[in-house]
Amino acid sequence: MLMLVASWAMAQDAAPNNWFHLNQDKDGYPGLSTEKVYQEILKGRQARKVIVAVIDSGVDAEHEDLAANMWVNEDEIPGNGIDDDQNGYIDDIHGWNFIGGKDGKNVQQENLEVVRLYNKLKGKYEGKSASDFSGKEKEEFEQFQEYKEEIDNKREDLGPKVMQFGAILGAFDKLIEQVGKEPADITIEDLQKFKTEDPVMTQVANMAQGFVEQGQSFGDVYKELKGYFDYLDGQFNYNYNPDFDARSIVGDDPSNVEDRNYGNNDVEGPDAQHGTHVAGIIGAVRGNDIGMDGVADNVLIMSVRAVPDGDERDKDVANAIRYAVDNGAEIINMSFGKGYSPYKKAVDDAVKYAKKNDVLLVHAAGNAAQQNQMDNNYPNDRYAKKGLFAPKEAKNWIEVGALNYGEGEDLVASFSNYSPEFVDVFAPGVEIYATVPNDKYEKLQGTSMASPTVAGVAAILRSYFPTLTANQVKDIIMDSAQPFKGKVIKPGTEELVPFSDLSVTGGMVNAYEAVKQAMMTKGKRKFEWKKVEKKDKKDVVVP
Repeated sequence: MLMLVASWAMAQDAAPNNWFHLNQDKDGYPGLSTEKVYQEILKGRQARKVIVAVIDSGVDAEHEDLAANMWVNEDEIPGNGIDDDQNGYIDDIHGWNFIGGKDGKNVQQENLEVVRLYNKLKGKYEGKSASDFSGKEKEEFEQFQEYKEEIDNKREDLGPKVMQFGAILGAFDKLIEQVGKEPADITIEDLQKFKTEDPVMTQVANMAQGFVEQGQSFGDVYKELKGYFDYLDGQFNYNYNPDFDARSIVGDDPSNVEDRNYGNNDVEGPDAQHGTHVAGIIGAVRGNDIGMDGVADNVLIMSVRAVPDGDERDKDVANAIRYAVDNGAEIINMSFGKGYSPYKKAVDDAVKYAKKNDVLLVHAAGNAAQQNQMDNNYPNDRYAKKGLFAPKEAKNWIEVGALNYGEGEDLVASFSNYSPEFVDVFAPGVEIYATVPNDKYEKLQGTSMASPTVAGVAAILRSYFPTLTANQVKDIIMDSAQPFKGKVIKPGTEELVPFSDLSVTGGMVNAYEAVKQAMMTKGKRKFEWKKVEKKDKKDVVVP
């Protein structure tokens, strides 16, 4: 599931749009020190383009601040319906979509994995009791009962909330209609002047006025309300609904993990907000005075669509990783996760394939305010099956928790997952301003936003220091992470704990310090700089 925090009317002081680029000592924000590294170290230094794959919900490849930095498959002729490069994917110009059908239709909503596991066992165990089974079948029956209980409890909780917030949203819609303005144009004066004999509408107008008086605009309040309702509605009617099945759109057998040639070339899909935001954090064009600046300045974004509004399937994740590796990505960002992984071996094999090809995987830790463990957050860097001498974990994997822009005890995002063993570093993830579809920009938050900041730093390192391997890049990012010696609020609690207890490094990612360390590190990868060509009056290094 996409690592984005759903909220309604979460009021807090706003952060500068570029806070994640800023420097703690100079600017007072625990950012990446991106601006500092470009100004003081990287200016005028030779660099090359690096492909970063964004496995996500889709990316608006025509966005004004992304189009120039989108990866283009130059071996494919656009729109001719032929697999020109014979890689198994027709017209894959900017990437591929593993959750689409050959007819051009796309999956948007999906079940959570727990529902798929429940449905798989339902025919065998529904209406039965534990006394009907023994041995492994009894264990499986008990697992089925746990799935059923989780789904039933969640739907019982969601149902009334959907009705409650649906009614509130309906009342807001009626208020907007009676005021006669677009939500973004409604002012506090409009609300104060609003008169009605309907006591419910009076109450709604007073509620809205209260939010606006606290510093929020009516448009923002309405947007947050609608977003929260859509979240609840999606969970009830799609994510936790055993009767909903979207995979027929793709037309494959999702249990056949060896099948790789399916999907379509629509890399944007029906809702690319999340993926476009992630892509912008990594690689929105820097210095063009449009929108915002991405972290990396020599990057090409490859969009690989594999994450619906619901849980991604292991098969799609594995194939997305393999596609990205086969088509030249050196870094893969994965801002998604789930609680079950029935085909984890397929994902593990793809991770090993990425390792073999020197590709770094950057993954969001999750937004459940929980301590990550080996079996509660997938995908992860621990292999399900390992040989006697085989490594038990992926060395080309970095797991990222989210920082708040606050100082002191509020440093860690209240929603972020953490672990002194399974989360490597923390990076900015609250109120991150970046690209969204249709040439727009928004502030979103989640470990989904923290992960691409780290992918962007990794892209800087691989661009300016091309002899570094994926493992070296990971080690540099972790070794250069900056400590915070005070205590912070442990997510999901009111407990104060040392920041160092929440991750492997106990540190915050810092591009400036990472580049300094890279300059002193001898790369283990073969690479030779070739000629520099002139193109659009800018130096372009040809690797």
